[in-house]
Amino acid sequence: MSDWWQQPLEALNPAQWEALCDGCGRCCLHKLEDADTGEVFYTRVSCRYLDNDSCRCKDYANRSTLVTDCITLDSGNLDAALGWLPATCAYRLRARGEALYPWHPLLSGDPESVHHAGISVRGRAVSEVHVPPDSYEEHIVHWVQEETE
Repeated sequence: MSDWWQQPLEALNPAQWEALCDGCGRCCLHKLEDADTGEVFYTRVSCRYLDNDSCRCKDYANRSTLVTDCITLDSGNLDAALGWLPATCAYRLRARGEALYPWHPLLSGDPESVHHAGISVRGRAVSEVHVPPDSYEEHIVHWVQEETE
């Protein structure tokens, strides 16, 4: 396999762009932002369309229509999204000129490697349909694996 994922993000075609996603599901979690500091906190509350087993959207093609604040990430809006993407996210890493983690499916050749490494939300997320929005604060998480190789 070539090293196309090391190319500048703007040079990637749509299929290559999509392949950068490691399938962790963290971008589909609700986040809370401290109004004073701008710090972003992850919750374990997921979008109703996240499949908790595969960590993929159940209706990816229509996600931005179904969820009005779902961002369709591309090289044009990546800078604005960097603050809420997890530190392990390939889009964030590549935007900063950093290497992918060894567990990334593009390097490991195994789509399950992100789950085996404990990076994904598999088995740790709860759908927003079960959590009232005013109690998201009770579901803030701090995963040790955030900076894990």
